[in-house]
Amino acid sequence: MKVLLIGGGGREHAIAWKLAESELVEKVFVAPGNGGTALEAKCENRALMGEEAVAFAQAEGIALTVVGPEAPLAEGIVDQFRKAGLAIVGPDRNAARLEASKVFSKDFMSRYGVRTAKSRAFSEYREALVYLEALALEQRLVIKADGLAAGKGVLIAETIGEAKDALFSLMRERTLGDAGKAVLIEEFLDGREVSVLAAVSVRPGVRGVIRPFVAARDHKRRFDGNAGPNTGGMGAIAPVMDFSPAAQADFIRHILEPTLRGMEAEGFDYRGFIFFGLMIHRETCYLLEYNVRLGDPETQAVLPLMDADFARLCLAMLDGSLAKFPLAWKRGAVCAPVVVADGYPGAYCKGNRISIDRARFAHANARLFVAGAELRGTELYTAGGRVFAVSAYGQDAFTAREQAYSALEALRFDGMAFRKDIGSVL
Repeated sequence: MKVLLIGGGGREHAIAWKLAESELVEKVFVAPGNGGTALEAKCENRALMGEEAVAFAQAEGIALTVVGPEAPLAEGIVDQFRKAGLAIVGPDRNAARLEASKVFSKDFMSRYGVRTAKSRAFSEYREALVYLEALALEQRLVIKADGLAAGKGVLIAETIGEAKDALFSLMRERTLGDAGKAVLIEEFLDGREVSVLAAVSVRPGVRGVIRPFVAARDHKRRFDGNAGPNTGGMGAIAPVMDFSPAAQADFIRHILEPTLRGMEAEGFDYRGFIFFGLMIHRETCYLLEYNVRLGDPETQAVLPLMDADFARLCLAMLDGSLAKFPLAWKRGAVCAPVVVADGYPGAYCKGNRISIDRARFAHANARLFVAGAELRGTELYTAGGRVFAVSAYGQDAFTAREQAYSALEALRFDGMAFRKDIGSVL
């Protein structure tokens, strides 16, 4: 069958590779794709905008469409495809509000008993400022923009003063545009962060299913030791060895199960992927956020461990057979450090040639998942802040990290930068 994949980042390269592994899949069209997907077996990039994707899917006889990023989901691409009678993996626009609106998401958690941090929502700057000024003690707070902000909408304030600055930036200066029209002011939770990706099959009037994947850990801060500004993700490792059986059971009982009950009660049509961003303190799990798609860069660490046909998994979500799908995982671990252009997440240079010592890279048992690079002839050139992830497999986390950093020695471009501690810090 022919598959259409919407998106153009590192997550989409990993998804395209995994789809192409399936014997069911003849061709994967990636819209718009990147320099990595252009080189991937069975894959072809296509520049499609908006409703062009629906027309293309109809004309090309696309049997399955998978959506990678959040923006098209929030805009209702799933509704458009289903209205046209096309099979597509993802939540409809109504369900996509779990990520598109932090305020809606928090209200959903409260309604259905999903354990999360205490928070207050504000749509007026002065009301939010008065609330902050009433907090007498200096304390760490989290300020969240209500709307989509490409991973930049969560600000951690060490003091009330920093919280006021963040509030002014979001609501008055509109540094994130309309995403900051409303905000959440949330208590800061201390602990260990864990990401759990999962497959979802929920339809009105039908008993739903959520099947969690192996857990991963993203490393958001730019520099070693979790220092510096938050980014879109500097690397990930899977599985997470300190995600104990007790914590996993707590996650199922207090987060996954009430989320499923809530989806059913709300009448969601949610046949796609979900991301649970967790904070774990003394084996007790709190939900930080939902994403209504696979995480990036967690996908680049998790999918290489999946010992199952990804295309068949997508079909199982759509046809209601997800509960019986033989979802299995390889033993071992994957470490996936992300390489960025110097200056990221601030200003950075583009257009630098990426050199690859292919023999040395192949020896490291790793895969290259491109995020921000374009193909010129047969060469890759940098085209974004996060340029690529190197996903390396090992029999354990230590070996996976060694393999990943060995593979990085085979790659070079001017201004290349990366963290050296992915997988070794909480």
